[in-house]
Amino acid sequence: MHLDFWDYLTFLSFFILAVGGIGAVIFVLGLPGRIAYARKNPDAEAINIMGWLGFVVVVPWVQAFIWAFKPTSVVDIRRFPKEEKEATDEEMRRHFGQQPKDKQAEPDAKPAATAPDKSA
Repeated sequence: MHLDFWDYLTFLSFFILAVGGIGAVIFVLGLPGRIAYARKNPDAEAINIMGWLGFVVVVPWVQAFIWAFKPTSVVDIRRFPKEEKEATDEEMRRHFGQQPKDKQAEPDAKPAATAPDKSA
């Protein structure tokens, strides 16, 4: 059996379709997590995990997708709204691997004074 140009073109088109299909699946599975992070949902990490594991059965992925759009205006009675916003921002910084706000270098911070050496 002889393979000609059209056979190789067919193989190439199947390969491109397979790569595109895998890329589409990866995009769709990560969508709930990306939406939750963008909306600064406090449960973004759980939504992300549920979105990725939802490929086994469709129902968990749909639930994660809906959960990502759920309004997060829940009032936590342990904190005032400003403190709750700061806690949510701190959680988002932790998700993205950034330093906490209190540990970031402040431009006005001066180095600590050292004691003079008394050995001389």
